Amino acid sequence: MIRLKMANGVEIPQIGFGTFRIPDDAVTQSVKYALNAGYRHIDTAAIYGNEKGVGLGIKESGVPRNEIFLTSKLWNEDQGYDSTLKAFDESLKKLGTDFLDLYLIHWPKDKNKESWKAMEKLYKDGRIKAIGVSNFKEHHLDDLLTEAEIVPMINQVELHPQFPQTELRNYCGKKGILVEAWGSLMQGQIFDKEIIKEIAEKHNKTVSQIGVRWAVQSGVVTIPKSTHEQRIKDNINVFDFELDNEDMKKIAELNTSVRIGRDPDNIDF
Repeated sequence: MIRLKMANGVEIPQIGFGTFRIPDDAVTQSVKYALNAGYRHIDTAAIYGNEKGVGLGIKESGVPRNEIFLTSKLWNEDQGYDSTLKAFDESLKKLGTDFLDLYLIHWPKDKNKESWKAMEKLYKDGRIKAIGVSNFKEHHLDDLLTEAEIVPMINQVELHPQFPQTELRNYCGKKGILVEAWGSLMQGQIFDKEIIKEIAEKHNKTVSQIGVRWAVQSGVVTIPKSTHEQRIKDNINVFDFELDNEDMKKIAELNTSVRIGRDPDNIDF
């Protein structure tokens, strides 16, 4: 597994297992499938409502906690200095761990700066190995950096062939912020793209493997999600082939700059 280095030197496995919309009663088995398949990076969030199941899956897998890169996220309603500290403790309790490898502000909101101060404290106290943000555009990062002591180490954003976020990736690169992709399989829409189907057939791979491989070759971290054991295995098995220049050019034709998820400037949960 390729690992990418964050600005503080901590390494993150480039392919992780996403748990968005996997219910708590199903996520335990999915996490065990993933860890058994070789994943060592698990991504969850408080709002997913499955931290307890994720923690149980890690425990039952038999894989030592210190071999797993575990991420969770601070939900919007918990933003603010004191409430961030409280929410972090609650996530740890549900996950059954005493530290996180990465903690993210889930969405840009009014109290980002207060929340970030709390996350900086948790980081300095050694309770988180890395801190970052999610769904932040350039102007959100610019605003946060006016008061931040620590530059976010990761920005997890919607990123896929239809919405490759080239400008944001360039911005983050200049700031030393690693980019992590959610939705790299376009929330299932990638399976309807004829270009991807053709490339998959050419390489004798699945459509989802092409999506994951595209993200890997784009130099971002990616967290594909599935509840099916074979698909979970397939999504990490992408290091025995490469997309050539022709493939990458064809995939680039899918870029419409249209999001599938919500626009961070226009969210109301």
